[in-house]
Amino acid sequence: MEPVFTVTSAQWAAWMAAFLWPFVRMLALVSTAPVFGDSIVSRRVKVVIAVLLTIVLGPTLGPMPSTPVVSAGGLWILIQQVLIGGAMGFCMRMVFAAVQAAGEYISLQMGLSFASFFDPMGGGSTMVVSRLLNMLAMLLFLAVDGHLMLVAALADSFHTLPVADAPLSAQGWMLLVQGGGQVFVTGLMLSLPLVTALLTLNLAMGILNRASPQFSIFAVGFPLTLLAGILMLELLMPRLGAFLEPRFAAGLAGVTNFVQALRP
Repeated sequence: MEPVFTVTSAQWAAWMAAFLWPFVRMLALVSTAPVFGDSIVSRRVKVVIAVLLTIVLGPTLGPMPSTPVVSAGGLWILIQQVLIGGAMGFCMRMVFAAVQAAGEYISLQMGLSFASFFDPMGGGSTMVVSRLLNMLAMLLFLAVDGHLMLVAALADSFHTLPVADAPLSAQGWMLLVQGGGQVFVTGLMLSLPLVTALLTLNLAMGILNRASPQFSIFAVGFPLTLLAGILMLELLMPRLGAFLEPRFAAGLAGVTNFVQALRP
């Protein structure tokens, strides 16, 4: 009896190439992108997400290169897809790094540098204000469908920069490095109102201590600074969305510009 369904080695290699290279780019992005790439998300879930994205987006992609998967050219394409996907996720991750930096600045000014604990999402020790702002930023990112827009940018990247063995332009990597400089600027802009108010308060207490030496600055300074910081945080929270939403849009635009700049 003849087999009903036969697969040749050439067909198997073509199917593997059509699935493997898009899967690698998607898995690299899922591993580094915010929300998807947090350490609290297990590796098995990340792989499942990448597989589902490949199954859904695979039929919409163009033809894959005819380079064999098990070859030097196939290895080069594999490395390229890892670099592209990881860098795309890193572009969006820089927005959340700026929010964490703002939390660090605020914590230091409030005197809460000692109030740090292990962050299972970041995998390290994080100050309490930084953890709070990062969680709020993630909730806002999900509320504005940022994760869906990031997946849409990933799908568009296969049309802007298709899978090929051509070399990548160095202009894209330079754009990524320049975007990293905005982490400090954005974090400082977010924390500037609180830092300015607390610096003014510390300066006033220093002048008061100078005018009245019997005044114990250490007994009153820390509770007053902490109370003022909490009140300023309460005023900051309602305006956090208006500040972060344009940054999310800029981060997604940075992902698109980065992919376009990588085109040879």
